Amino acid sequence: MPLTIAVQMDPLEGINIAGDSTFALMLEAQARGHRLFHYRADQLTYEDGRLRALARPVEVRRVEGDHFTAGEPRSLDLADDSDVVLMRQDPPFDIAYITAAHLLERLAGRTLVVNDPRSVRDAPEKLWVLDFARFMPATLITRSFQELTAFHKRHGEIVVKPLHGNAGAAVFRIGADGTNLRALAELFSEVWREPFIAQAFLPAVSEGDKRIILVDGEPVGAINRIPGEGEIRSNLAAGGTAAKTELTEREREICAALGPELKARGLLFVGIDVIGGRLTEINVTSPTGLVALDRFNGTNTPGIIWDAIQRKLHAS
Repeated sequence: MPLTIAVQMDPLEGINIAGDSTFALMLEAQARGHRLFHYRADQLTYEDGRLRALARPVEVRRVEGDHFTAGEPRSLDLADDSDVVLMRQDPPFDIAYITAAHLLERLAGRTLVVNDPRSVRDAPEKLWVLDFARFMPATLITRSFQELTAFHKRHGEIVVKPLHGNAGAAVFRIGADGTNLRALAELFSEVWREPFIAQAFLPAVSEGDKRIILVDGEPVGAINRIPGEGEIRSNLAAGGTAAKTELTEREREICAALGPELKARGLLFVGIDVIGGRLTEINVTSPTGLVALDRFNGTNTPGIIWDAIQRKLHAS
């Protein structure tokens, strides 16, 4: 049966259709005969128990420069007029993101939201991962320069980054001599109110940072993201390049530990990051990597995701 799908994401005009995972999900939904609507998170309205979005009906196509056609905006009741909401706007994971998750949580029991907004709100990528600390590199979360200095002395080279950063932004490597450590700590404390995160540097990053995709708790594949020359950041948005890869036994062990919890929390589409067998992040807000994964493996991961969504709808 055709579904009505409301996609909460950034403006369609600015996406890179060659690699955008949300666009790939929209193409697959449309190929299945589903009807698509697009709206931004700031176009949500709550009134008297109803949650509406000022949404445009859209048709999508993989044509660079002409990748969608949109109709006139209309008020879409997300409980009565849609079957699925895809919560796919990019971070930052800030108060606006959290507010949107609170509003979408009002749809519980009526419209399926992917990923579950309550679980997204409760699982920031660099915080929820602490539940699986046994798989992680040495990690410190603090605003204290004294604590940061002591951590650096214990581990030598470290990486410092914002707690709620994304796409590899503001990730710094501090060498064993500690040059610029104080200046960096001061800068982070001035720019962000929350603590920042430091981790022991993993030399294996030069061999790649694996993005592993899990669908309803099961791993469906991975890509290896290789940093550019002179870089430690492997994010594709920061200049990294994708390469074909397979899962190791250690990575399967990590997935097996995470899988039941992801499934229980309604985190249907998740991307985890693993460097040298060490888990660094669990991405639940707007994970990416589908297009590159399918290009290397000849698979249809958006199809796997929609199969999982439809199973959930039929089970409810």
